[in-house]
Amino acid sequence: MSESIIILTEESLTALDVANITALYGPDEDVELVVLVPAETHRNLFVDVIDQLTMLDLPAALRELRDKPDPERVLSQAQDILAASLAELELSGAKVSGHVAPGDAVASLVAAVTESAARQAVVVTTPHAVADTFRQDWAHQAQRKLGLPVLHLYSDSGFIGDS
Repeated sequence: MSESIIILTEESLTALDVANITALYGPDEDVELVVLVPAETHRNLFVDVIDQLTMLDLPAALRELRDKPDPERVLSQAQDILAASLAELELSGAKVSGHVAPGDAVASLVAAVTESAARQAVVVTTPHAVADTFRQDWAHQAQRKLGLPVLHLYSDSGFIGDS
């Protein structure tokens, strides 16, 4: 019976992300990587704008204020992220599966870890200055709910978040 590692990501996984994730287990271990991509359209506008401003990205901050996400477009983007992530993982020879997670991203991760008795949970995000600083990011939230360490990787980097 294979063990599983549940991966929650908001970005398409890159080759570097895959290398970091596949380093979590040995080549002889029977591990399935399960990718979750949230299709959540709820957002905290204030936090999103502050995040963009802390990254000195004024155009993105203005877009956050101006644009309202279209649920169909958000779902389509999530499906594209999932497909790209699964393809990148398959290139590494990993056994993979995944789906777009409806509703709350953290709740979906917690449910998937609990249902599968996963050996590890991994969250891959871009840096979110406000959420990361105040420990409100997905990894910290999941860790509090699961009572287990959750690995927080910053997308396309070797940096590990503080969780």
